[in-house]
Amino acid sequence: MPEEQHRKWSVSRYETVIATLVGFLALCISSYTAYMQRQQVRAAVWPILEYNTSNEPDIYFTVANKGVGPAIVRHVIVRVDGQPVRRWDEALHKLLGPGPHPFSESNISGHVLSAGESTNILTPDDENGKPLSSDKKDALWNRLNKDRARVTVEICYCSTLGECWTLRADNSGGAITETAHCPEPSATSFQQ
Repeated sequence: MPEEQHRKWSVSRYETVIATLVGFLALCISSYTAYMQRQQVRAAVWPILEYNTSNEPDIYFTVANKGVGPAIVRHVIVRVDGQPVRRWDEALHKLLGPGPHPFSESNISGHVLSAGESTNILTPDDENGKPLSSDKKDALWNRLNKDRARVTVEICYCSTLGECWTLRADNSGGAITETAHCPEPSATSFQQ
């Protein structure tokens, strides 16, 4: 092969290698940019649920979305003393014993909580249909105030991107873990 042709071939080969390398780097940068955009979108719609129970001024049980995106509640388990209950009247029966126990509730199963939204999922009422207030002389208030710590929740919820988490919480706080998907309803699923 003549020397000039060899030089042209070497330059052509060198240009091909450079072009391939530039193309590969462009692909890497494009992939990284897409990844970062996905992370930004994910952060922009990330819901963070919190469970709380309070006694001031009334006794109530609350779920709040402290995140920046809506939380789509897919599955709920409520337990009293570690045993699942399917409805709030069943929970109050375990906490307070037999008898009618009036209460107000908001459905949580299948609910979508907007960013910043908080909802009282249970507010026990007195015999007049008013929330139990902090009258420390009231035996029912005192009993429920002490026993509300026996209630725990497990809430599986998803973002609008289909990413899911499970909140496991009691009166003292909770932990959130990422999960691939929420479980299907079962015999232990909360119905309200």
